[in-house]
Amino acid sequence: MSDPSAASLVSTPRPEQPTEMVPATPGLPENARKEKPRGLLGDAWRDLRRKPLFWISATFIMLFVLMAVFPSLFTSGDPTNGALSRSRVEPSGDAWFGYDVQGRDVYARVIYGANASIVVSLLSVAGTMLIGGTMGIIAGYKGGWVDAVLSRIADIFFGLPFVLGAIVILTTFNGAGTNNSEWQIKGLVIASLVLLGWPVVMRLMRSSVLATKEADYIVAARAMGASTGRIILKHLLPNCLAPLLVYGTIMVGSFIGAEATLSFLGIGLKHPVVSWGIMINEAQNYLRPSPFLLFFPSAFLVTAVLSFVMLGEAVREALDPKLR
Repeated sequence: MSDPSAASLVSTPRPEQPTEMVPATPGLPENARKEKPRGLLGDAWRDLRRKPLFWISATFIMLFVLMAVFPSLFTSGDPTNGALSRSRVEPSGDAWFGYDVQGRDVYARVIYGANASIVVSLLSVAGTMLIGGTMGIIAGYKGGWVDAVLSRIADIFFGLPFVLGAIVILTTFNGAGTNNSEWQIKGLVIASLVLLGWPVVMRLMRSSVLATKEADYIVAARAMGASTGRIILKHLLPNCLAPLLVYGTIMVGSFIGAEATLSFLGIGLKHPVVSWGIMINEAQNYLRPSPFLLFFPSAFLVTAVLSFVMLGEAVREALDPKLR
C-alpha cells in the first residue's frame, strides 16, 4: 500500500512553484514588456539616433566647439602677429590657407575665429531664451493686465529692425574712439543680440503656455493646492520646452550669421578679437587678386550656420509627433 503523504508530495505542486509561467502582459513580445515607458525627450532621442542628418550636423558642431575651446589642438600658428613680407601669399604646404594682407596665417585666424563666433552666439541664445522664456511664461500663465503689458513691451522691441537697432546700440557704445577690451566688445555684441531677439522667444513661450495651462494635469495640480512656482517648474516648463529647443538650435546659426554681418559692417566685433566676420571684412577689397582670403572664412561661416540649422530641423522632426 502506497504512502498517501508521499503521493501528495509528487502530485501536488508547492505554492511557490507554479506549473506554468503566465506572462505579466500577455499578447506583447518579450522585448516590449521589458522596455520602460519613454517621455517626449526619450522618443525624440530614439528618432534622432536614426537620422543621418543629425549625426552629420552634430559632428560638425562638435568640431566647431572643439575649435572654439581648444584651438591649439588644430594649429600652432599665431592668429594676431604677421610679417608684411608674406602679405597675400597664396596657400601652400607651409600655410594651408595662405597669408592675409598683414602677413598673418589665415588658417590660424580661421581656427581662432571660431571662438568668438561660437561663444557670442551661444551666450546670446542663452540670454535670449532666459529673458524671453521667463517673460513668456509669466505673460501666458498670469494673463490679464500682466499679459497685456508684457505683450506691448515685446511689440515695441519687435518693431525695431534688427540690423538698424544693432547699428544704433553698437555705434553708441562700441563706435570709433572707444577703447573697449576684448570681452567688453563681445559683451556689447551679446547684449545687442539679446535685446533685439528676446521678443520672438517670448511670443513662442507665451503661446505654448496658453495652449498648455488648461490641460487636465495642470488643473488637477492647481486643485490639489500646488503653488504657482511648482506648477510652472514641474508641469508647464517641461511640456513647453520642445518648441524652444527647436527655435534655440536654429537661432544659434542665425546669431552666428548676425554676428558676422555686424562685424562685416565694422560695428560688431573689432580688433583685438578674431572672428570670421572680421576676416571677411578685411578681405572684401582683395576679392579679385586674392579670393582665398574671402573663401576660407566664408566656407567655415556657412558650414557652421548650416550645421545648426540642420540640427534644428532634425530636432523639430523628432519632437513633432505628426512627422514621425
